[in-house]
Amino acid sequence: MNLSKLPSGGLLAHLLAMIVGILLTVIMQSSSAAVATTLTALYSGVVNFDQAASLVIGAAIGTTVTGALAAIGGSVPAKRTALAHVIFNLASGLIAVICLPVFLRLISWAQENFGLDPGATSLAAFHTLFIGVGVLIFLPFVDFFASFITRLLPDRGPILTSHLDDTLLNMPPVALEATRRCMTDTAGELFRLLEQSLAAKGEIQESAQRLRVQEALIRTRDFLARIPVLTDFEPVSRGRVYLLHAIDHLTRLETHFDAPPGMTSPGTNEILQDAVRRCRQILQTGYEGLLSGQPGGVWLETIQKAATELANERRQERASVLEESAQGVWKPDQGLELLDAMRWLDRIGYHTWRASHYLGQAAMDSLTGKSHETAKSANGGD
Repeated sequence: MNLSKLPSGGLLAHLLAMIVGILLTVIMQSSSAAVATTLTALYSGVVNFDQAASLVIGAAIGTTVTGALAAIGGSVPAKRTALAHVIFNLASGLIAVICLPVFLRLISWAQENFGLDPGATSLAAFHTLFIGVGVLIFLPFVDFFASFITRLLPDRGPILTSHLDDTLLNMPPVALEATRRCMTDTAGELFRLLEQSLAAKGEIQESAQRLRVQEALIRTRDFLARIPVLTDFEPVSRGRVYLLHAIDHLTRLETHFDAPPGMTSPGTNEILQDAVRRCRQILQTGYEGLLSGQPGGVWLETIQKAATELANERRQERASVLEESAQGVWKPDQGLELLDAMRWLDRIGYHTWRASHYLGQAAMDSLTGKSHETAKSANGGD
């Protein structure tokens, strides 16, 4: 493509240069490469500044094609991002086309009054100028724009795993962050459903929601297993360990939807009442804490304290129930069912605490990139 043969002057010349800029970006699959080519042509005198400006506008518009191609086969969030990119770049390019004479006069004025380099610096300033104007126009309507994109591309897939996108597997740190967000959403839904189950005395009503949680855990586990291992990147390796711990606890917790017989046996409700209340508090606090988006703090400390108290209560009650069963207060079967119910509640509290803890560790690691304490529980870890 011989840029030296581009016509100069007039609207038709500008439009032709823009088309060439679009073609350069599509062919090279990179607007940066197209702009670099334009800079080289400008520096060597093959094109003048007006032609280079039109080529840069074309490159900005052409990048929408590469963005659209990259989104093919991607998840809904990836397609939404690509669509937003396409619309913004097209709008910015259109603004640049309409206001091209004004922008060129502004650059010429800056060259005369501020000594702006008439070459690469001026071209970079021109590119920044029309993109900046586009940002200023879009910024006040960002919420409306986001809603518009969401309506154009509604998410019809599983909500809990909407963050998981196979195209992210080439970027392990990003893939791990997407996995963490997915686990956080799934954990919150799991905590909510279990709390409702306890409120209904162990009878889970929302079977469809439970199935969604099960499917989300399976898909998340599969996605996590396919993220490439970066052994030389310690923060990423540490984050993977936290997420593996979290998915392990969530998977174990999911199996506690089905309450043991002791939860509904006559005469056990009063004894289990305090443990059920404490367990519901743990689940509700965990749900609200994850919903808040805070990786740690008071809510996590509250869960840890309540889970520890629940575990201590189970140990104390175990000896009492066994002794009372030996004295005939409880029939052997009733005593064993009661112990099983206590153990069931204790495990719910424990796995909720540990899953919340590791998700919090992963979130803090993602936010700061610094070393954190290794996850150890107050009673000796896992």
